Amino acid sequence: MILTVTLNTALDITYRVRSLRPHTSHRVSEVLERPGGKGLNVARVLAALGHPVTATGFVGGATGQVVRERLADTPGVRDALVPVSGPTRRTVAIVDPLSGDTTQLNEPGPLITPAEWSAFQGTYGELLRGAAAVALCGSLPPGVPVGAYALLVRTARAAGVPVLLDTSGEPLRRGVAARPDVVKPNAAELAELTGSHEPLKATQDARRRGAQSVVASLGPQGLIATTPEGRWRVAPPRRVHGNPTGAGDSAVAGLLSGFVEHLPWPARLARAAALSAATVLTPVAGEFDRSVYEELRDQVSVTEESSAA
Repeated sequence: MILTVTLNTALDITYRVRSLRPHTSHRVSEVLERPGGKGLNVARVLAALGHPVTATGFVGGATGQVVRERLADTPGVRDALVPVSGPTRRTVAIVDPLSGDTTQLNEPGPLITPAEWSAFQGTYGELLRGAAAVALCGSLPPGVPVGAYALLVRTARAAGVPVLLDTSGEPLRRGVAARPDVVKPNAAELAELTGSHEPLKATQDARRRGAQSVVASLGPQGLIATTPEGRWRVAPPRRVHGNPTGAGDSAVAGLLSGFVEHLPWPARLARAAALSAATVLTPVAGEFDRSVYEELRDQVSVTEESSAA
């Protein structure tokens, strides 16, 4: 079982509009709702790949009930979300199919009380006992300590469970210092963490700060990875156009599934890049175009960097 943690779950709402323009009214041609938050997106992709998944985090209010109802319709994902008194947030993605641009509006999330945070830690410790790996994903809701991911990384390491961290800002900085097995920032998050805008140098610096392996998303350019086994640049064979929301979450699912299947790093990275590209072609996060994924998986370029890079 793979465990995913989404402390700031959401109900993802996607609007499709023709030619988004500020200060005007728009007719919405399509509305889609899905359980959201980075870890729940990861869970849905993992389940589609055939891996049993348990999803935990916080959920509350009427919006949270909709999230749970939608999650119950996802085969292969077990709901272990922890109820809280505050309402789960909503996120709104406005997709313009003409330009391919997506505008994202993210609510902050419910205020988590100390008692609710303590209850989650107990649930998390119990779930780790049956986990082959754990993904800690996304932002922190109000009330959760900024060092929360560092604590959860240390708890997983004490339980002998490999952990992947995908967050940003101060939670990422503190989490990296707790020595997660993998961190998966995007280029902007990596630059903020290290102060370097050269991705390969920045991944090396992130390892020196505590991460055992660093895999950075570079958008349409693919991925770059620095691990104890080597350094790689990863590029899809062609650029795909669509909705990039959730592409990084699919990359996390590719890395985790490759880990539990004991794939070598180049194969894990190729899977992650192919899943990321195939997600761009779907209307919502947490899904991927399977035919495109299978087409691209064997065409992804994985080039090893010299040790002197």
